[in-house]
Amino acid sequence: MTIRTRFAPSPTGNVHIGNIRAAIYNWLFSRHGGGEFLLRIEDTDLERSTPAAVKTVLDSLAWLGLTYDGEPLYQSTQKARHLEVAEMLLSKGAAYKEDKGGTGKGECIIFKMPGKDISFHDEVKGDLSKKAEDLKDFVIVRSDGSPVFHLGNVVDDITMGITHVIRGDDHVENTFKHMAMYEAIGAPAPKFAHLPMIVNAQGKPYSKRDGAAYVGEFQEKGFLPEALFNSLALLGWSPGDDREVMTREEMVAAFTLDRVRSAPSQLDMTKLLWMNGEHLKRHGPDEIVAGCRAAMQRQGRWRDGIDPAYFRAVVACMGERVRLYGDVGEQAAFFFDDEFPYDEKSVKKRLLKEGAIGILREELAALEAVEPFTAAATDAALHALGERTGRQMGDLVHPVRVAVSGTGVGPGLFDMLATMGKERVVRRIRRTLSIYGG
Repeated sequence: MTIRTRFAPSPTGNVHIGNIRAAIYNWLFSRHGGGEFLLRIEDTDLERSTPAAVKTVLDSLAWLGLTYDGEPLYQSTQKARHLEVAEMLLSKGAAYKEDKGGTGKGECIIFKMPGKDISFHDEVKGDLSKKAEDLKDFVIVRSDGSPVFHLGNVVDDITMGITHVIRGDDHVENTFKHMAMYEAIGAPAPKFAHLPMIVNAQGKPYSKRDGAAYVGEFQEKGFLPEALFNSLALLGWSPGDDREVMTREEMVAAFTLDRVRSAPSQLDMTKLLWMNGEHLKRHGPDEIVAGCRAAMQRQGRWRDGIDPAYFRAVVACMGERVRLYGDVGEQAAFFFDDEFPYDEKSVKKRLLKEGAIGILREELAALEAVEPFTAAATDAALHALGERTGRQMGDLVHPVRVAVSGTGVGPGLFDMLATMGKERVVRRIRRTLSIYGG
């Protein structure tokens, strides 16, 4: 048997990470088993399923590298087949017509539950069952002649030859209905695997209120597709060892449904940022520089006057502090603008404390004499100043950092000074003294 899984999104807007996580699991499972991963666009909501919405789905899959086999099946093209199956169910007595609610708007087609307990084995949750009295008949064709989700979903999975349905556990209740429909239609049911929910720190479903929740948002923030893929794959699954940073090939080789947890998984943005930084380390310097520049352009922070060699040096100086391409523009904008703003808390703590301005004047004189202006030489100059004056290095490092960057945090001071160069450093310290020197 050839494994055939599918991703069946309703293109009604942005793609939520919970939905794309289901796509990732379907893709990993099919690729692990040498099978096929298919795409079905459930576009029957014609008002919301616009070409732009469909493009958003396709772009998200392409960005994450979720390649699918064959052409997508558009559910809207299958209406005739859906209604044909509904008529067949009517003819078998497995469905009936009724003016639902007595509205006079026409008759619906209602699927007749078989009146027996229904059980199935879930590949994640184990054996599940439901009593007959808890299984009610349900509409499969509306009074306007449009098929309902349940009918389209089951018929399309049969048409596509789907062997494994891997979807969110919000569909568990639907699966009892679908099992009855497979039996009534006379088609073998696929195996089902219901995935745990992605939750926030409070254990509630993760949503836009908790931060970035859609694939496009993570892309805009500068996350690498392989990092988001890796992180989402680990939200509910593990390879069975201590590995966390993994390639797609490694995940394909290790992925099995029996290692998918049934408990909800919490999205940890701190962990995701760490994961992105780990994957970023695997990129070459040229790629990282290009990514950081593109991010600054998107942020509106790039200027044509920035020297490429200087920009490369800044990216190298930031080092592992760059976990997202956008971090250079957000955390290191001071490198590119002599008129940088000063952080008030840093100024109060580091420049306005007693004696700090006097120290900064001495540091200016010491740094003006440094030649060549390297990290090691600037480090030696301030250490020598500390030895002559009896001051601790902490008293020397912090004022000059704020003076040249406006903030009390950043990359290593001496690497930062060497990257900026003597002329820029001296100019900035003089500017700071003119503002805060009294």
